[in-house]
Amino acid sequence: MPSIFTRIINGEIPCHKIAENDKYFAFLDIMPLAPGHVLVVPKVEVDYIFEMEEDDLAGILPFARNIAIAMGKAIPCERIGISVIGLEVPHAHVHLLPLRTMDDINFSRPKLKMSQEELASIAEKIRSYL
Repeated sequence: MPSIFTRIINGEIPCHKIAENDKYFAFLDIMPLAPGHVLVVPKVEVDYIFEMEEDDLAGILPFARNIAIAMGKAIPCERIGISVIGLEVPHAHVHLLPLRTMDDINFSRPKLKMSQEELASIAEKIRSYL
């Protein structure tokens, strides 16, 4: 059974896409820790990030870097943080989070509830800097 991320990549589940190329796909987390929380995933479904092919693993950070730079321009923050946890969905992924404080990357905090309109607006703003 395909992961939820594979279903998003295949267009079976709607998302607020930020960017994609032939190997990677980035979209807004619909239950973010902070406005602008982006998930970057490989298009090839691999459960654990360190099980990715070496070239694919090496390529995910440059792809994420371009998105992080755009996020930093689009969203007021001190930095863009990066986290790899990999327990929530059995599909390797990288979290990119706008940070104002260290607590902004605390995954035990309650998730935000944002409207589809708010998410669409944030996604458009980030894309405008790519």
